[in-house]
Amino acid sequence: MPADFLLRRVHALELELDALRAQARHDAQELAALEASVAALREANENLVLATFTAEDLREDAEAANRRQNEFLAMLAHELRNPLAPISMAASLLAGVPGANAQLAKLSQVIGRQVDHMARLLDDLLDAARISSGKIKLSIEPLALADLLRHAVETVQPRIAERGQALELALPPEGVAVEGDRVRLAQVFTNLLGNASKYTGDGGRLRLAAQAEGDAVVVTVEDNGTGIAPDVLPYIFDLFTQGPRSLARSEGGLGVGLNVVRNLVGMHGGKVEAHSDGNGCGSRFVVRLPRGAGVPAAPVQAVPALPPVRRRVLLIEDNPDACATLADILVTQGHEVTCAQEGHEGLALALAQPWDVIVCDIGLPGLDGFALMGRLRAQPAQHGRRPFAIALTGYGQPDDEARGLAAGFDRYLVKPVAAQALLALVAEAQTAV
Repeated sequence: MPADFLLRRVHALELELDALRAQARHDAQELAALEASVAALREANENLVLATFTAEDLREDAEAANRRQNEFLAMLAHELRNPLAPISMAASLLAGVPGANAQLAKLSQVIGRQVDHMARLLDDLLDAARISSGKIKLSIEPLALADLLRHAVETVQPRIAERGQALELALPPEGVAVEGDRVRLAQVFTNLLGNASKYTGDGGRLRLAAQAEGDAVVVTVEDNGTGIAPDVLPYIFDLFTQGPRSLARSEGGLGVGLNVVRNLVGMHGGKVEAHSDGNGCGSRFVVRLPRGAGVPAAPVQAVPALPPVRRRVLLIEDNPDACATLADILVTQGHEVTCAQEGHEGLALALAQPWDVIVCDIGLPGLDGFALMGRLRAQPAQHGRRPFAIALTGYGQPDDEARGLAAGFDRYLVKPVAAQALLALVAEAQTAV
């Protein structure tokens, strides 16, 4: 075999070997890169798993914090409503004192208004928490818009009259309706009217107008009060947003009422907007809601007038002041009242003899009101009579009311309750015994 052929063959083999070495180096580099990618992916996966667990922990922590907040707010409302109840009832008694002079009647009105104001602040605070946690459920029905607005005016009218303010009304025809929750929409318009009065000086002017515009209804609340600063206006519906107030300002709030308004209007498929030309230029709030079908006319029924009836009332209330004050109010109306301040004592009295009406607190020592009423309803009716049961409590969450009605209460009232409203309910019991 010629030498030059062998040399060429060796050279070719060397070239092939160099190519194989180069390929091996390339493969090694690719393998190293692949291993690095696998390691990076493994690390990323581990970080993702850790992030998932962390996010889950954070979510659980947030839910627990939200739950604790709601529980705290509910307990706070309960503890604050309890002392408001005897204050409200005592104010009612002051107004009815025989021979009371004008000054005493005026003081009674002042106390009543301030109690109502405190109760509204509590309701706004709790509603803001309920809305943020999705716990508000709407009961939708066709509603006459004019009736809703009249109800709002009736609620705010005492404040407007006290401050000598003029309210101009432009109500829509009776046929203009919305589909919504009666209580919540009334709350929206009451809140807006109350705000207008609050931030308008004595002798100021307010205007409430409503009309149908195509498939929507538009409600406008205007005032010539302090107005809204340009830097505040974009955030006026945010939670805890308030305009600047002087130290001498007697009116105040928590900065949650307008947030509640916006959320409730949104839950009804509507929108609310705020307008103002600045400080001292008044403000205008415009609510747009989907227009509903007409409201069916209610049948007219003649209700016979019933003579006053003396009721045998069992009052179960552990707050001594609230118990004594409420008992005095019931006695002044001619009712016979027996009191108990503990759950087991109240149940024993309830089972011992027939009663026309039972007014019962929920947060009782020994045996709470839910358990008391549940045990009472489990017993056969005495002498064929079933007492009309009214829960009167500081626990105002929707779940509390549902639980109370399920336990057997006929009505569930949240403190403070106007004396006349409670007396009317006691009188209504004559159709339920």
